[in-house]
Amino acid sequence: MHLTSARRTLVVTAALGLALASAPAVAQPQAQASTNAPVKVSLTVKGPDGRLFKGKIKTKGHDVTTATGGTHRCDGTNGGANPSAVPTPTAALDDAARKRHFTWDGTWYASFDDFSVDTIKNVSGGGVAYWNIAVNGTSIPVGGCQFKLQAGDKVAFTWTAF
Repeated sequence: MHLTSARRTLVVTAALGLALASAPAVAQPQAQASTNAPVKVSLTVKGPDGRLFKGKIKTKGHDVTTATGGTHRCDGTNGGANPSAVPTPTAALDDAARKRHFTWDGTWYASFDDFSVDTIKNVSGGGVAYWNIAVNGTSIPVGGCQFKLQAGDKVAFTWTAF
């Protein structure tokens, strides 16, 4: 009886080992490549009296600070728009302002998890206009901290009357 029990144990152990060895491997999470690599974009700012800025800017998503809105992330993860940080139009505007020494300001709206661009180079919309954001000639459907930019995109902030 002791010999039969030993054989069963051996057979069960061998069968279990074979089953585990032939089972498919469990997928391990792979490191995701950074999606927030800097990209170079063309940025144009057009006010009511013409062009205020035009240039190429290297940008990536980052925290943005404005006098009115404070400091908040502006990296494409805002509002759950992208699963990881990416370059955005408002981050590009912020980079241009810092690198080319001009000012901009925006109000932070927690309900939208985004800034509203209110003033660029001392030109504000006030109650009669707003700063429209377009990429490659099309107004963006989300906020400027939510839209993912690609290398070579043409970003435009245009003063637009109501």
